[in-house]
Amino acid sequence: MYEANIEWALNAYRQSRARLPDAVFPERSEYVSDLSQLANRFDIFLLDAFGVLNIGETAIEGVAERIRQLRALGKKVAVVTNAAGYPASHLHGRYHRLGFSFSEEEVFSSRATLLRGISGMQVSRWGIIAHPKFGFDELPEPFELLTDDPETYERVDAVLMLGASAWNDERQKLLVRSIAANPRPVLVGNPDIVAPYEGGLSREPGYYAHLLADETGCSPLFFGKPFANVFTYAMSVLGGETPPNRILMVGDTLHTDILGGRAVGFKTALVTGYGFFGGADPEPAIRQTGLVPDFIMPRP
Repeated sequence: MYEANIEWALNAYRQSRARLPDAVFPERSEYVSDLSQLANRFDIFLLDAFGVLNIGETAIEGVAERIRQLRALGKKVAVVTNAAGYPASHLHGRYHRLGFSFSEEEVFSSRATLLRGISGMQVSRWGIIAHPKFGFDELPEPFELLTDDPETYERVDAVLMLGASAWNDERQKLLVRSIAANPRPVLVGNPDIVAPYEGGLSREPGYYAHLLADETGCSPLFFGKPFANVFTYAMSVLGGETPPNRILMVGDTLHTDILGGRAVGFKTALVTGYGFFGGADPEPAIRQTGLVPDFIMPRP
C-alpha cells in the first residue's frame, strides 16, 4: 500500500498535468514559521486534512490550538479535504476524536462535492469503488460494489471512484477492459494521486483514474482539489464576499492544495514538516513543477 515516494509521486503528477487546471504563481515563496505569522493577513483559512491536521489516525501536535487562536481573532477556519472514501459521519467522528472542533458546516469534502455534482443525473445502476468497511451512507442507489467479479463491471452505467484502500492492480485491469469495451462516465471523488499515512505515501483514486484515462482514452470527471468545484462549494457556505486574496489555502501537496488554491485566486501556504514532504526540502520539487506557493512553513 505504501510503495510511493516523493519522486514517484511527482513523476505521476507530471504525467497527469494536462488534466489539471492552470494557475498563476508568485515568483518566489515567503518563508514563515507557522500560521500565527499570517493571522492578520487573511480572513479565511482553508486547511487540508492529511498532512496538515493529521497523519493517518494521529493528530499533528499543536494544530488544534493554532485553530483556536485563529478563531479567537475572528478568523473563519474550515477543512477542504479529498477524503472521499469516508462518509461525513466518519470524517466528523475522526476530527473530534483527534481533538478538532469543526462543525459539519466547516468540513468540505470531495465526496460531498461529488454527491452535489451528480444530483439529478439519470443513472440506472452505479458502480462504486470504495472500501466497504466505511459503509455506504450518502451514496446513490442502486449500486454495485466493484471488486473481483468481471460481470459486475458490465452491469453498471457509471463508475464512482471514491477510495482506493481496497483497490488493486487486478481490479484496475477489469475496469480498464470494461470501460475500453463499453465507455461510460467515470466520476472521481478523490483526485489525489497519493496521500500521506504513518507508513508512507499510498496510491489514491486519482492515480487509478489518470491511468484509466491513459489506457482507454476516457475523460474522468474530477471532484475535489485541485479542481474549482470543491472551492466553489466551500465559498457558497462560508460567504462569497471575501476577496480571494484574503483567503489562504494551507496544504502539504503542490499539485492539489497549492495548484488548486492558486487556480481559484486564493493565496497558498505549503506545509513541509509533515505529509507529502515530511521534512524534506520542497525547493527542488517547486523548481521542477513550477508550482510556487505564496508561503512555505514547516508546520501549521
